[in-house]
Parts: sequence; C-alpha cells; structure tokens
Amino acid sequence: MDKHLQKPKILKVETVARSRLFTIESVDLTFSNGAERIYERMRPSEREAVMIVPVIGDDLLLIHEYAVGIESYELGFPKGLIDPGETVLEAANRELMEEVGYGAANFDFLRKLTMAPSYFSSRMNIVIAQSLYPQSLEGDEPEPLPQTRWPIARMMELLQHPDFCEARNVSALFLAHEFLMRQKR
Repeated sequence: MDKHLQKPKILKVETVARSRLFTIESVDLTFSNGAERIYERMRPSEREAVMIVPVIGDDLLLIHEYAVGIESYELGFPKGLIDPGETVLEAANRELMEEVGYGAANFDFLRKLTMAPSYFSSRMNIVIAQSLYPQSLEGDEPEPLPQTRWPIARMMELLQHPDFCEARNVSALFLAHEFLMRQKR
C-alpha cells in the first residue's frame, strides 16, 4: 500500500439487514480529507474459499454448476469454503473429491483473490491440482455436477465459451495458463 494513503476512520458499524446467509452492515466513515460517507457491505468473515484447477493428463477438468444469481448453469472449476482447521491444500483436496471424484497428489498455490472488495471480505485461494487419482467423498451439492474435459493446448479458448464467464474462473484460467506454460519450459 502507498505509504501516503491513510485508511478512513470508522465511526460506526450497524447491522441494517439480515438473512439466513448474509448480514448487511452500514459503515460510517471519515476520510483523511474530512469527507464523510456511509457505505454498505456484507459483514466481514475470516473464512476463506478455495478454487481448484484440476489437470488430468493433457486436459483441464471443469464442472457445470447451477448459479441461482444468474439462473443458469456455469462452466467452471470446483470450489468451496475452507472448513475451520483445514489448510488451503487440504480443503482443495476435499472439494476435489466431493465435486469431481478425484484426489490429487500434487497441488501448487497460485494466488489469493478478492471479489468485489468494496462490498465483500471474501478471499478465494486459487490452486492447481495435478497427478489426479480416483477418490470420492460425499459432498453437499444438491445434484451431480457434470464434468467437461478441456484440452490444455486450447485452454484459452474457454474464454469464448458462453457458459465460462464467472470472473474468478476467468482469473484462475489466466493464472493456470501462466503456471502451466512456465512448467512446460
């Protein structure tokens, strides 16, 4: 962070709405120049998530999962919350087993991403999984998640697929592409 930037002072935080899944807070701020604003955000959480880019042979392994926010199926990589006490890589292996029926012998951490940080505190850890082996765990998905294998040699063509448009998946694709190209050299 730029040493000249000074964080705004939080004057008040108040819960303004609550649902089964979300709590929305109103945050009164004063900026270093004296400007005052009221922002709304989802209540911050320390819990992080993981997204896994599975590599099986010469292919990426993707899933089709229903996204109620857009009322459509999205093509993307397996993902899920990190359980308390789990490391990023332990959660990645568990989610992989639950969502695609594979475990992995090798994981590489690629990057931690934020999503809409003006409103959410969520952090998504992107990892790549290689040396897959069949292994299943019972997950919490309401239906089986159909799988698609996509050739690594054509991985950037996923950007043209109409169902591959969720920003975290696109980011993971770019990170995985860079990693796999470095690994090839």
